[in-house]
Amino acid sequence: MEYRFSARLLALDHWDVDADSIRRLRGPAELPLDALDLVLELRLSLGLDDRVLPVYLEEIASTLASSAYKLATSSLDARTLARADFQTIEGAMTEGHPCFVANNGRLGLDAQDYLAYAPEASAPVRLIWLAVRRTRSTFSCSAGLDYDRLMGAELAPATRARFARTLTDLGLDIDDYYLVPVHPWQWWNRLSVTFAADVARQHLVCLGHGDDSYLPQQSIRTFFNTSEPSRHYVKTALSVLNMGFLRGLSAAYMKATPAINDWVAELVAGDDVLARARFTVLRERAAVGYHPEHFEAAAAPGSPYLKMLAALWRESPVPSVRPGQRLATMASLLHVDRDGSSVVGALIDESGLTAEGWLRRYLDAYLVPLLHCFYAYDLVFMPHGENVILVLEDGAPVRVIMKDIAEEIVVMDASRDLPAAIERIRADIPDGEKMLSIFTDVFDSFLRFLSATLEADGTMDEDAFWSTAASCVADYQVSAPRLAHRFERYDIFTERFPLSCLNRLQLRDNTQMVDLADPSAALQLVGTLANPLARFSPRAAARRGSRDPAA
Repeated sequence: MEYRFSARLLALDHWDVDADSIRRLRGPAELPLDALDLVLELRLSLGLDDRVLPVYLEEIASTLASSAYKLATSSLDARTLARADFQTIEGAMTEGHPCFVANNGRLGLDAQDYLAYAPEASAPVRLIWLAVRRTRSTFSCSAGLDYDRLMGAELAPATRARFARTLTDLGLDIDDYYLVPVHPWQWWNRLSVTFAADVARQHLVCLGHGDDSYLPQQSIRTFFNTSEPSRHYVKTALSVLNMGFLRGLSAAYMKATPAINDWVAELVAGDDVLARARFTVLRERAAVGYHPEHFEAAAAPGSPYLKMLAALWRESPVPSVRPGQRLATMASLLHVDRDGSSVVGALIDESGLTAEGWLRRYLDAYLVPLLHCFYAYDLVFMPHGENVILVLEDGAPVRVIMKDIAEEIVVMDASRDLPAAIERIRADIPDGEKMLSIFTDVFDSFLRFLSATLEADGTMDEDAFWSTAASCVADYQVSAPRLAHRFERYDIFTERFPLSCLNRLQLRDNTQMVDLADPSAALQLVGTLANPLARFSPRAAARRGSRDPAA
């Protein structure tokens, strides 16, 4: 079998393939293109074993189905979408994780579930609320908050009264329970069945739907409150397989979530560099998890059975937005409409800035805080498009907001003092791998796609893109001389860096591709990539100057 196609080779070994040029040949015969056939033909090269292969094929098929739905229903052009409201943009995205091929598996949802719960369907959802017995549950919250204050802010008095009456009618006292929002799919397909014994013993009581309307976010298990946008996001457990993980929530992990967020928020608020960038985080302010005694006695730590019933409440970004500003998921910068026009190109046009000027504002808001957290604190985030919210003013980024904190941040400094309650965020990362938190998670996983998008629609060539990025980094380093020893130790202008192959994680194990407690152990490093910043570094400029007599 032979495949032929045309592509432009860009920085970071990025192949910009002309989709219309792809041909599949067996000898002289041309065959129809088929993604499932491609996976089967490459199964040995990809190392797909008999356990992973069928599931991966299903993930590919599901991803294709969701792509077809998005293409068929997408009606907003890039210019309109660039000016749309926060949730319209959220529901219109065609790509959230472009690094991953099978990025929309959502195995477990049927066709009706897809239309009810997929973010691109934009169907309003009312969450189901359970009462969970306090003696079998853990609730934790940020400093200055407690359970009663949280419920008072999240539920209308009439709703709380209705839930209390339901419990009273059963001879139960609401003070013996925590109220927990759950995904409707999770209740009907998992909890009501798997925890039937707990329901029978009234350790769990279904209270019915809440009154607020929500929209699912790109992460599918997180919901934005459209009835009261200033209320918290709600993140729920969802036992659906999606892009390398069953999307449950660990009750054990939830216990430390607010404390972790408080620590990060305090660090961010107290740093002058981050304050100048107006960088903020959305705190996960409260969490609750149910401990199913039978399964805790039977299942190993980390088992999906221990991640079936938990929820957290995350701040809404809406109250922090000033008049004249609007919000957008950072994933929207990679969105291209049916005519090939990009949202990022439309934003640049709206701003009236040059492409380089717009990009520099974006990098100052996005890249500089990530670099500073790494160099100053050994603190790294998971800063992909779905996890970052842009605050835009006249089309230009003025700041960014980071979310999904507790499950995905890492402190890589073994000597740093951390409160005992949040010790789990520390990870022992070898020195040679630490910079991958920038090279892989920022450069290779997002910026290369942004550069390719700008190049494809003629807005900016890749040399201008990476030159602007290098200038941003160099200016940050000049502004922080106290960190010079760190800049030297972890050289962001190095000529090459290890290639971390993210798809290989999913191809190896598509039910848990990374152990969050030991992220380094999962890395699949194969060869190296040329660093696109290297030739625009201050060192390279000095070398060029020394060879130029006029200079």
